[in-house]
Amino acid sequence: MPAEHLLPDDICLLAQQVVRANTEAGRKVTVAESCTGGLVSAALTEVPGSSAVFERGYVTYANSSKEEMLNVSSDIIETFGAVSIACVWAMAQGALERSGADVAVAISGIAGPGGGTDTKPVGTVVFARAKKSSSDGGQPEGEMRKFDGATRAEIRRQATLCALELLLP
Repeated sequence: MPAEHLLPDDICLLAQQVVRANTEAGRKVTVAESCTGGLVSAALTEVPGSSAVFERGYVTYANSSKEEMLNVSSDIIETFGAVSIACVWAMAQGALERSGADVAVAISGIAGPGGGTDTKPVGTVVFARAKKSSSDGGQPEGEMRKFDGATRAEIRRQATLCALELLLP
């Protein structure tokens, strides 16, 4: 018997809430993903009716793709790194500018098992949210999180859940 969902239930349930809440709010969403590799987009498209909300997704794993697809400045990546609030804020802004969405969420991180440093260990993931019309004057909304996961899959699962929460109105 085939599974009802391709992704884990906790991710699918949260994606359903995101689609429902944004449908009710009349908002379109877009995502710019790096370490999650399209999992947030996949979660949203698991939901029937998600086309009313999900405008598009960008998987920009390589730094060059962040620059080309989302107009992230190479200076930002060279100065702060791809796993930085500055980078994900630029990713979110780029996704918003290139789409018809009302809100964008961007994710970048180090899922492991390698690639971590003393200042950015494995499990470090950064998020940003940008909105088209904002009473805060377009101030960046971002955060750095440290996920404890025994595996790459667990870190990516936690990052996907956090990104979906940021898409709730």
